[in-house]
Amino acid sequence: MVKENCIYVDAARSFASVTQVLLGGLLPAACADHIVYPSVGSLFVHELDPVYFQKALASSTESYRISSPAPFTFHANLEGHPDLPRWLRYTQRTPSQSGYLYGSPTPSEAGRQIIQVTAYDRQTYDTLREKIMFYIGSTADSHLPYQAEFFVQNWDVEELLPEAAQQDFQRALDSIWNLAQLNIVNITSALDRGGRVPLPIEGRKEGVYVKVSSDAPFPACLREARSPANQFLCSLQQQPFVSCYDSFFPKYKVNWCNITLMDGSGTEAPVEDLVVGDGVMEAGSEFNPPDDSLERVFLPDYLLTILLPLLVALLLTLLLSYIMCCRREGLDKRDEQTSDIQMVHHHSIQANTDELREMARGRDVPRPLSTLPMFNVRTGERSSPLQQGYDTSRVPLILAQK
Repeated sequence: MVKENCIYVDAARSFASVTQVLLGGLLPAACADHIVYPSVGSLFVHELDPVYFQKALASSTESYRISSPAPFTFHANLEGHPDLPRWLRYTQRTPSQSGYLYGSPTPSEAGRQIIQVTAYDRQTYDTLREKIMFYIGSTADSHLPYQAEFFVQNWDVEELLPEAAQQDFQRALDSIWNLAQLNIVNITSALDRGGRVPLPIEGRKEGVYVKVSSDAPFPACLREARSPANQFLCSLQQQPFVSCYDSFFPKYKVNWCNITLMDGSGTEAPVEDLVVGDGVMEAGSEFNPPDDSLERVFLPDYLLTILLPLLVALLLTLLLSYIMCCRREGLDKRDEQTSDIQMVHHHSIQANTDELREMARGRDVPRPLSTLPMFNVRTGERSSPLQQGYDTSRVPLILAQK
């Protein structure tokens, strides 16, 4: 099958070399095949190196020349599907850095899978397609019973995926997990676990989860991290006291409050087959409800649901009727008393006014000069307009005002 793919790839490569000039690099320039053998329960990492794809483009296209490392981006998917399988992830920090396909296959993923990787040159817009054959198998080391997961806060996932970085972290674990067969099961970014993207500050990392498995029980250092005293310190957001803290710090800043220990050394109970009994209907049968069902009395529920609200409404109605009807006489008496006081006050004002008028009418005092008709303020002369014997309407206006 691989040879047939290679023959087809050679034909497509020759066709692409002719049409690439006309289509401006829209078709893939070359295609290669790789075979990898991941194991169930173990971490698998495949690096997508931009230099490798740049050399592959140079060998397939005569007009392509390598002047400097070019930035590449990648797109990976399962053959015949738009995305990757559930166990496989892809990451790349920048186009100038390598991309990684990584993950830990499960027993249900065992078998053969084909992953298509398309590389894009961001300078010349040339493309290269590569097929990776995955033959996933099971090994004896994939069922180690003791598993521990660490959260490393000062590393990113692509920094811990290279083999040298994994071996360095494994050596730090060997110093506390003596005489143990350690195996890195999985590496997961904190962003895939619901973490937040850190602020753009130098030295801020998003964090990475590292799961390891072993055939030896957990050391005392890891058991100390899960002790009740340290869990109480973690609840107060304080650093727990762990004896193996110096084995990781300062290179690996492990969050000891976020460590998970999983003990799978116990024997699992065998799964029993389903036994067809009275609860499973057979083909062509009818459902017959049981006759010994308990009778339920609904009278208390009825009294609580219907009669209790009616009783409360009746009490409120009686209280409102008493306030509106029985207390009305007292209110009328107070209103009548207030009205009598106002009438007495009004009558006293009217009587006093009449008395003052009678007193003013009986005074023998000459009227004020200002009240007399035709009073001259300057000379003090007063005369009645009825005593004038001549017609003042014919006197000029100016002389009449003198």
